[in-house]
Amino acid sequence: MDALQNRIILVTRRTRLEDLVARLNTVEQARFYVEHLGADFSDYETEHAVYHRAVESAESTLRAYGRVQRLERGLVPNFLFPPDCLVVVIGQDGLVANTLKYLNGQPVIGVNPEPQRWDGVLLPFKVQDLKTLIPEAQAGKRPTRSITMARVRLSDGQELHAVNDLFIGPRSHVSARYTIEMDGRREAHSSSGIIVSTGMGSTGWFRSLLTGALAMAGPASSEELRLLQHAGFPWESNHLYFTVREPFPSRSSQAELVFGRIERGISLQLTSAMPDYGVIFSDGIESDFLEFNSGVKADIGISRKSGTLVQ
Repeated sequence: MDALQNRIILVTRRTRLEDLVARLNTVEQARFYVEHLGADFSDYETEHAVYHRAVESAESTLRAYGRVQRLERGLVPNFLFPPDCLVVVIGQDGLVANTLKYLNGQPVIGVNPEPQRWDGVLLPFKVQDLKTLIPEAQAGKRPTRSITMARVRLSDGQELHAVNDLFIGPRSHVSARYTIEMDGRREAHSSSGIIVSTGMGSTGWFRSLLTGALAMAGPASSEELRLLQHAGFPWESNHLYFTVREPFPSRSSQAELVFGRIERGISLQLTSAMPDYGVIFSDGIESDFLEFNSGVKADIGISRKSGTLVQ
């Protein structure tokens, strides 16, 4: 196929230095700010230079294999990805996860711009690998891994997807109030919110919550909880897990339905009792949220779409 017919979307992010300049207007003001705090500004400059060299090198390589469009992270939620495109993400891990949830199965190649700095669980490749990877991926000759996503649908029709986890709870440090239902069980809750985790997210926020619960429960903890805490569960699993944070039992609230597994075809249903401070966000991106206030119902389950990572 003529390379010009191949679409490649190159997803990038702003560096820490660029974020500082956007806030403080100039590099010199950014330098003064960082050094005034006692930090090493040269580390910001080095990271910035290395990242942009990686992006420029990647784009130069990719242009031999198709039409390349560079896309900054902030534009990803509103971008319509062509159904037949190949997506290359110049990491970190969070950028790969954030990109996946706006795709509909298009293959993603995660590239680590600086392996000495970033571990990169979702960034198995270096820029120099692209010469081999791209033609193989375009020909369908590279193995891929499916990523199960979570999905929340509100009673007003709004939807949000998650690659790692969903948070449902209060906008600030007050109690989340809601009704929770699953498998015929129903309770009124007062808590600090709910986390719904995918397999990919099971070694992150979800794991930290289990670690705290297991430390308090000690020997009474179930084997299932211990296994989840140590190893999580596979990215392509056909289920999700939910856990309630700090449930508070009282005369008007219960605390029995606080942990569970959500199988495909089964949903966790929540009805908000929070007047004006309820939110739902995914993958730790608090700025990209749905309001979840009094009377709104949320249906949470496995998304019909899944992510595809090139291996």
